[in-house]
Formats: sequence, C-alpha cells, structure tokens
Amino acid sequence: MKNVYISEHSLSVINQAVLDEFRDATRKFGRFHNAHEGYAVLLKEVDELWEAVKLNQSDPEREDRILREACQVAAMAIRILHDVSYEGGVE
Repeated sequence: MKNVYISEHSLSVINQAVLDEFRDATRKFGRFHNAHEGYAVLLKEVDELWEAVKLNQSDPEREDRILREACQVAAMAIRILHDVSYEGGVE
C-alpha cells in the first residue's frame, strides 16, 4: 500500500473546518434524537456530495461545492458518533 502524506497544516485546516461545521450544525439543529435520524442526515449530505462530484469539471463552483459537501459529510458522521454513542453537548 502506498503511503499518503498530508501536511500538518492541511490536516489542521481540514480538522478545523469539520469542527466548525459540526458546531454550527449542532447549534442550529440540536442533537440527533437517534441513529436513524443521524443516518438520514448523513445520507442527505452524501447525496449532495455526489451531486457536486457529478458537476461538469469546467464548472467554476465544482471544487468549492465538493469541499463544502465533503466537510459536511465528515461533520455529520462525527455528530452520529457524538450524539448517538457518547454523552455531551456543544461547548
């Protein structure tokens, strides 16, 4: 398997973007009530990511939409872990 390198800076930027999305979504919508709700929201975000990926490669908004939607997918997966599996709230 080939090693993939990601710089500490890039990882930090990604982590912060996902954390910001997690906090914003939790503040706006509250906690997931159960795993079914979390899954439904995650699936919606994955569908939106897929729509962004399918955009024409010459579309100037494609890359930004992919990045935004991928960040939302990651944040919703973390919300499921947090809200369904662990106790805790938004700081």
